[in-house]
Amino acid sequence: MRAVTWCGKHKVEVCNVPDPKILQPTDVIIKVTTTCICGSDLHLYNGYIPGMQKGDVLGHEFMGEVVEVGKAVRKLNVGDRIVVPFTISCGGCFFCKRGLWSCCDNTNPNAAVAEQAYGFTTAGLFGYSHLTGGYAGGQAEYVRVPYADIAPIKVPEGLSDEQVVFLTDIFPTGYMAAENCNIQPGDTVAVWGAGPVGQFAIRSAFMLGAEKVVAIDSVDDRLAMAAQAGATTIDIDDEWVYEKLLDLTGGRGPDACIDAVGMEAHGLTLDALYDRVKATLFMATDRPHALRQAINCCRKGGTVSIPGVYGGLVDKLPMGAAMQKGLTFKMGQTHVPNYLAPLLDRVAKGQIDPSFVITHRFALEDAPKAYDTFSKREAGCIKVVLKP
Repeated sequence: MRAVTWCGKHKVEVCNVPDPKILQPTDVIIKVTTTCICGSDLHLYNGYIPGMQKGDVLGHEFMGEVVEVGKAVRKLNVGDRIVVPFTISCGGCFFCKRGLWSCCDNTNPNAAVAEQAYGFTTAGLFGYSHLTGGYAGGQAEYVRVPYADIAPIKVPEGLSDEQVVFLTDIFPTGYMAAENCNIQPGDTVAVWGAGPVGQFAIRSAFMLGAEKVVAIDSVDDRLAMAAQAGATTIDIDDEWVYEKLLDLTGGRGPDACIDAVGMEAHGLTLDALYDRVKATLFMATDRPHALRQAINCCRKGGTVSIPGVYGGLVDKLPMGAAMQKGLTFKMGQTHVPNYLAPLLDRVAKGQIDPSFVITHRFALEDAPKAYDTFSKREAGCIKVVLKP
């Protein structure tokens, strides 16, 4: 089959790779009908996530049709159209039973490596390095889905792929980020990063009752998309973010701040340039410019929600400000199965059409061009869909 493979920093190739096979009786094989490039994939593309090996199949946002089922699979049948969460969960461990699906104890076969990096293993992830299990991803014609009865959800008739494919990751991720803010009536939520996750965080914050949402980014097309949802926008490169947020909140600061940027934050301030130098010299792994701003701008007693991916160590984090202001931090990989049914219901009822975020569509064979376009944010590129 054809698949998008990682071949080194800033290099992906579409290659012939072996077709996936049923390895465990709880597996299914799906024919991928729609797959996407996630902002998190750019961390792999840019060489910031350890554990990648040449030839690894990329992609963790995908859906498709079941073409083969393992003997122990009971809930899915050949021909079913399913959405697959990006995290792989066993359903039976301590964490899965508590709805902490992305913390699953049993789905990362390289748990010992993850424990060295993070203290404990996380769940296995599709197409996201050997640190998270080395599973082949879904930017391919076919993919093996382990524990298939646990998390994937069937798609009802009448909904297109592009309406539901983002249930795999970015819609639940943005929604969980907003949910973590404990939004109360009248709240103001500030969102750093108006990329795909940020766009869903903005809309989710409104759905959960925020009175005002502020989008902070430097890309005009992203800010324009955020404004279409009703967000107030701030250009992070042209305005004093802290002062602007104080003006918008009567001098108090946002009730909650969402860092939807993560480890590759850009900026023109001294600390952002410092981050870039340290990362270039391999003296730090992550660039937390956006996170620092979120901590400093958040009101006393507020919440900082972090859906943006961080992979290692950050420097110059203002923990004094966080402690003295009594901030609450909530973060983590998304517990996607908790949100599949309720968000699918919102889509089916017409409350939101997630396809709004798509700006570019490519054939799977054009993935190298798609990655380059997305990475450089060319031609208003916000979200890329690939068709095998």
